[in-house]
Amino acid sequence: MHNRTVSTVLRELLARDGISPTELHRRTEVPQSTLSRILNDKIADPADKHISKIAEYFRVTTDQLRGRVPLAAVTSRANAAHTELQDISIWDDQTPLDDDEVSVPFLREVELAAGSGRFVIEESSNASLRFGKRSLRHNGVQFDQAKCVTVRGNSMLPVLRDGATVGVNVGKSAIGDIVDGDLYAINHNGQLRVKQVYRLPSGIRFRSFNRDEHPDEDYTFQQVQEEQIAILGHVFWWGMFAR
Repeated sequence: MHNRTVSTVLRELLARDGISPTELHRRTEVPQSTLSRILNDKIADPADKHISKIAEYFRVTTDQLRGRVPLAAVTSRANAAHTELQDISIWDDQTPLDDDEVSVPFLREVELAAGSGRFVIEESSNASLRFGKRSLRHNGVQFDQAKCVTVRGNSMLPVLRDGATVGVNVGKSAIGDIVDGDLYAINHNGQLRVKQVYRLPSGIRFRSFNRDEHPDEDYTFQQVQEEQIAILGHVFWWGMFAR
């Protein structure tokens, strides 16, 4: 019988990989307040959406993170480079999808008329990214509700650089779906944006990681309508090249 708590296991994992709760927040998007409450035993049974992100980062199962299964056989991220590597499967856009894969299309800005300065957001007909069905299911994303968005500009530095790709769950696009501080893709009058979003009594707030150059943006519900602001969906994944 194992009596270990999520708090105990998480402390071991943080020490094992030599990272702080703040760094774990940056790498998993799990709110810092949630991590703090877990570590201080204020949350006995954390939500699956948080547990799954933490477990995926540390390469453990959710049962191991919850203390139901021992960690003895788990390989740390720090030692992962010493494990045996499997052959790489080479593919391109013409390679047929495997049974456990889906092709997730990109959303893009499209100018309505040359020089008009007005844009709409459409699905690209030729740009997509492959995702494993298991990964999408693990993060609560329906296959047909997954889209990709390219981040532009420096507003989300240092977490997301210009050119980074984020995966978006368009099934979570209502104001009521917003989890304060989580990342969302936004349609701002035809402009694609990725921001932290907060609910306010009178509207919503957009926040950039690079707050020195990009201060918070608050919009009343009336301004949301006037400026044609819409939440496209919740960011469940991101990736980018190191450069």
